[in-house]
Amino acid sequence: MDIVIAGAHGQVARRLTRLLAARGDTVTGIVRDSRQVADLESDGARPLVLDLEHADVGELAAGLRGADAVVFAAGGGPNSGIARKDTVDRAAAVLLADAAEAAGVRRYLLVSSMGTEQVAGGATPDGVDEVFVAYLRAKLAAEEALLPRPGLDTVVLRPGRLTDDPGTGHVMLDRHVERGDVTRDDVAAVLAALLTRQHHEGVLELTNGPTPVEDAVAAQL
Repeated sequence: MDIVIAGAHGQVARRLTRLLAARGDTVTGIVRDSRQVADLESDGARPLVLDLEHADVGELAAGLRGADAVVFAAGGGPNSGIARKDTVDRAAAVLLADAAEAAGVRRYLLVSSMGTEQVAGGATPDGVDEVFVAYLRAKLAAEEALLPRPGLDTVVLRPGRLTDDPGTGHVMLDRHVERGDVTRDDVAAVLAALLTRQHHEGVLELTNGPTPVEDAVAAQL
């Protein structure tokens, strides 16, 4: 497969790139900082330096042509403010969707977050930091902008709290699961498995659990 990953220098994205490259897929990694090119090349990706906060649809679509799927794993980062939660976590995800449609790429995997339902309908959850509320709102808005599009086959993956523990290879994956932790290794493994399943669409929540990754993904078909 030929796969394009937006936010390719992120921790999950780099793990995903290495998995895909190891199984023989072609990976293009989108980053905005040219200083990250060497890291992407060492992971096995072909770097595309492009700032998704300032690129236009045509410019991005040119980098997607011929791809089988796109993965949005970009984010404003833990130290970014409210404004960048919107410009990256929402607007850049929508831009990638627009460009994918323009380039004729149907398969779209959006890495979102558990907890987005807390801000549905404009709700503000108690005891949650305002920046994290903005993050959840941006993720929910991206989900709502992508899922209805008939030109895309979209899977929204909502991981639980991410950890850097070694991957277990076992997860809980379903439309709704109890909150919990999940390793970044296992998130990447689930994304890699989902990319081979061309007929699944919709929202899936993910934590570590008892089921082998491949079995958990196959059960969602």
